[in-house]
Amino acid sequence: MELTVAAIPFYFGSMGAEYAWLRRHAAERGATPGDYELHDTIASLTMGVGSLVAPLVAQKLLGPVTPGRGRNAKALVAIAAGAVTVTAVADAIARRGEPDSGNDSENSDDRAERRRRARQAAGSAAVAAVVAGGIATTTSWASYTTAEKLWAKRGRRHVGTGPAALASAILVWDFIYYWNHRFMHESRYMWAIHVVHHSSERYNLSTALRQPVADALGTFLPQGVLCLAGFQPSLISSARGINLIYQFWIHTEAIGRLGPFEKILNTPSHHRVHHGVNPQYIDRNHGSILILWDRLFGTFEPEGEKVVYGLTRNIKTFNPLRIAAHEHREMLSDVWHSRGWRERLSFVVRGPGWAYRHREQPDPVESTVAPAAA
Repeated sequence: MELTVAAIPFYFGSMGAEYAWLRRHAAERGATPGDYELHDTIASLTMGVGSLVAPLVAQKLLGPVTPGRGRNAKALVAIAAGAVTVTAVADAIARRGEPDSGNDSENSDDRAERRRRARQAAGSAAVAAVVAGGIATTTSWASYTTAEKLWAKRGRRHVGTGPAALASAILVWDFIYYWNHRFMHESRYMWAIHVVHHSSERYNLSTALRQPVADALGTFLPQGVLCLAGFQPSLISSARGINLIYQFWIHTEAIGRLGPFEKILNTPSHHRVHHGVNPQYIDRNHGSILILWDRLFGTFEPEGEKVVYGLTRNIKTFNPLRIAAHEHREMLSDVWHSRGWRERLSFVVRGPGWAYRHREQPDPVESTVAPAAA
């Protein structure tokens, strides 16, 4: 049994203790975002259960289309390539319908109608290309970077299985986790996965269980990287489990600052900052067990003003399906409305902040459908 599953009784026992503490101190504290709210808690727990079931479902659905392994993989790649071609043709037709295209043989109404239809075709094909190409890319990456495959390529390196080896694995995985977590905040297709965890406007231990369900659609630095250094897959699994269990207890307002530990460890204070939408708190404190990585790589921010939790654009729903899919839906909508591949891919791979700003005030250079961008 995985450590994270074995720890389920600890999760619920801790939530019960936190809830009791909050009730006992309610009069002196007043209402805070740390308080439990029934619908929010149910949504968080539902997402937690979904995160356990999702990998099993993803394996069934994506296995047959995984390049190099699935029987339908070639069809998926063909769909992606065909959709790219259709998009390029539709973009070219739309450009011919532009008022300044020099094509004056048609009246303006015919030209506008042709441009409208071409843009609709380009938008639909571009979405198909991004979805099919994205699935082909992410499943390939996951398939070729499994712990078992990388363990087989390690040569003769072997760090052992004792306490020192486990401690080393925890340290190295914590470093890898920092970069994976940071990447999830700095690239939109990864943020679309991770945004689930930040979608609650409350902050208590139940928030820790509001986990993503679409990890199969991401590209992460794999835990198998440690295998190349000689760490056994079972040891890496233990290190990953310890890493995740550690993160549970830092999702609380019931614990203040922890003195000298604040300089080394990721604490509730540091992680409250990470969940804040205050301008100075956005995309800060990505560490898991150690806060040292944030201090070293310039993403550390201490807790100062009162933290406001949630998203910069809160979704105001407890519906698990909307919580899980809202950012993917918006991202694909942005791809559909884009006018060239430069802009489309920017909506996918650039940061979510860029996407939101660009959607409101599009850069005319980025939005122009030029031959080079098609």
